[in-house]
Amino acid sequence: MTFEEKNLKLQEIVKKLEDGKVSLEQSTALFEEALTIAKELSAFLKEQKGKVLELKEMAKEFVEEQFDEGSN
Repeated sequence: MTFEEKNLKLQEIVKKLEDGKVSLEQSTALFEEALTIAKELSAFLKEQKGKVLELKEMAKEFVEEQFDEGSN
């Protein structure tokens, strides 16, 4: 499931829980599923943040190299 699909699923679960039309057992199961999805989304976002920071550093180094080469 993609990030977007998981996020949509999480929103659907929240709506069901907010509607209050599910049993206590169903609410507990939905809450557990929501926590699992939220953890997966959080882990994915942390991973993506790391990649972005790494790419940002690579871009900075590239620009610095280009600047250094251009001044010689």
